[in-house]
Amino acid sequence: MSKFNNLDLTRVPAHIAIIMDGNGRWAQGQGKDRTFGHWSGVESVRDSIEGAVEAGVKILTLYAFSTENWVRPVEEVNILMEILVSSIHHETENLMKNGIRLQAFGQLDALPESCRKELFEAIDATASNSTLTLNLALSYGSRWEILNAIRIIAGKIEENELKAAEINEDLFCSFLCTAGMPDPDLLIRTSGEQRISNFLLWQIAYAELYFTPKFWPDFRRDDLFEAIYDFQNRKRRFGSTSEQLIESKISNLG
Repeated sequence: MSKFNNLDLTRVPAHIAIIMDGNGRWAQGQGKDRTFGHWSGVESVRDSIEGAVEAGVKILTLYAFSTENWVRPVEEVNILMEILVSSIHHETENLMKNGIRLQAFGQLDALPESCRKELFEAIDATASNSTLTLNLALSYGSRWEILNAIRIIAGKIEENELKAAEINEDLFCSFLCTAGMPDPDLLIRTSGEQRISNFLLWQIAYAELYFTPKFWPDFRRDDLFEAIYDFQNRKRRFGSTSEQLIESKISNLG
């Protein structure tokens, strides 16, 4: 029986972020080249996206390629770029069929021209879809993102377009890659590693963290449903006590 049946569809996290980890180790465990794991991970992406739509998730953000990944062997980076181009080209039809809007953020200018072309064409083609927003974090690192926002704000202060006293959380967030989006409610990382790896450091301040030992190529929609079920069985206090949350609920009912 699918774990989908365990879910309370009225309490599904609006925004889920996933660190897709373990492709290389999964392949090596099978005596294969690391790139075999990257190709195999494409099916996991497809199934997770469809599972997110099925569960009613509104935003899914995938850590597809970090700024640190550029230091990997050239051959592996080239394969990752090839997979990106191929996947976007072949999946655009499915994105349209499922009402999925594709977006991307990061240092996109660093991507090869062929990647940018396929990416922006798919973004334009899916722009009016509204069932799910799929974010691809590409050539992305959270420290870069935060420093970039600081540079922009500093520039506006220098040009007298902004005063330091006007800086608050909302203004700062408006210069992040996720401007206009709600923060992730749930962060999932595969492969058993329990670290954040420079991903959405500002945005996940109050996200629930879920770590699974499964390598990414083995991750399927039932695993996504299991993570959502675990999320639904946690108490999110946001700094408050349990008693304060109960009082707040009673007050709202009144």
